[in-house]
Amino acid sequence: MPEYTVLTAVALVAVVALELFVLRTGLFRMLAYWVSMVIVLGFQVLVDGWLTKLDAPIVLYDPAMTLGVRFPWDIPVEDFGFGFAMVTLTIALWLRVTRTPRGRRTEEGR
Repeated sequence: MPEYTVLTAVALVAVVALELFVLRTGLFRMLAYWVSMVIVLGFQVLVDGWLTKLDAPIVLYDPAMTLGVRFPWDIPVEDFGFGFAMVTLTIALWLRVTRTPRGRRTEEGR
């Protein structure tokens, strides 16, 4: 099994489970979260597509470490899963830290 693929899958499952069962910020129910993910995806396609294009790559992947599925612009699909996990974890932790135990924002978190 490709290492990058496995690590991406583990990261996805771990971050979703952490949000749903531990942090419980309600992140997945927030429209602002999903809008931010669309914005992140748009920029990820532009930047990652430029970095990984097969005709002149800047970042090289060992083919044995990925599934070999690239879409669009030659972006390894694992990059999208890793990006989703990284951004989701960051936002969830931010929400958790800036809220009081009652779920209200602190003065610093406004």
